[in-house]
Amino acid sequence: MKRLILTLSLVVAAVLGASAQNYMVVNSETIFKSIKEYNTALEQIETLSDNYQQQVDARFEAVETLYNNYVAQRASLSDAVRQSRENAILQKEQEATEYQESLFGTDGELMKKRLELIQPIQQRVFSVIESFCKQYGYDLVIDIAANPTVLYYSSRVDFTQKIIDALK
Repeated sequence: MKRLILTLSLVVAAVLGASAQNYMVVNSETIFKSIKEYNTALEQIETLSDNYQQQVDARFEAVETLYNNYVAQRASLSDAVRQSRENAILQKEQEATEYQESLFGTDGELMKKRLELIQPIQQRVFSVIESFCKQYGYDLVIDIAANPTVLYYSSRVDFTQKIIDALK
């Protein structure tokens, strides 16, 4: 692990040393938080997520109720009825899990909505950063929000505010 970190540090140092005047630093988190549409989109996604979670919780609560009723009545049930109820409980649990995946999975409704709302804003920000780089001759952009291994940078290479201003 130490070798990997050392190697990555040396590569970054070599890149930055070779083109010391051709890089800039931005904080994408600050940039995105400065955009009203982004904050509104996050609020919409949070509200949708909460609603979806309530729906999923209700389905799993229904499964739990079925199970608790089954446990309370199990002693008085025949083997065939017990097996039937166990299968029904397992089926309901599987349905609840599939429903949860359809909402929160990588191809779920929440991810689709996130892409629909957030992706255009990201593309706009990245386009402004690219234009800024081309206009002022920067070859490399370091995002300090996404790279916690940056130990120091000079504020004179931090162009976060200029990118925010360019977005307005």
